[in-house]
Amino acid sequence: MSEQRIGQNSTVTLHFALKFENGDIVDSNFEKDPATFTVGGGSLLPGFENKLFGLKKGDKRSFAVQPEEGFGTPNPQNVQVMPRNQFDGMELDYGILVIFQDAAGGEMPGVVKAFNDQQVTVDFNHPLAGKVITFDVEIITVHNSTS
Repeated sequence: MSEQRIGQNSTVTLHFALKFENGDIVDSNFEKDPATFTVGGGSLLPGFENKLFGLKKGDKRSFAVQPEEGFGTPNPQNVQVMPRNQFDGMELDYGILVIFQDAAGGEMPGVVKAFNDQQVTVDFNHPLAGKVITFDVEIITVHNSTS
């Protein structure tokens, strides 16, 4: 029996690390339990999943993921200027994360980019938008359904 390789709908267990180009770690589970997901199940960005195709148990790889394949490029329309009075009672600082409620009742995080007495500029782009991310992986198991 040949070794199972990662493809669409494979169930994969792996260790991963997401890092900036300078080596700073954004997220990692190498010191924790490995993650299990199904390729195409929506838990990872397609740009990350595509880099895994063809890998097998025991493989270790490092991939650079461009913004277009990862968290996207920043959209200037996602930067909003809001009246300062919408933030009454809140201590503002540059770079803090503020959670808003969207029309559907979900959470919409935004980062404070600027503020003064009249207005607050909030960036609703993903914090990793526009960044090249290095994706380190170690494949623990691969299971492909035979049904």
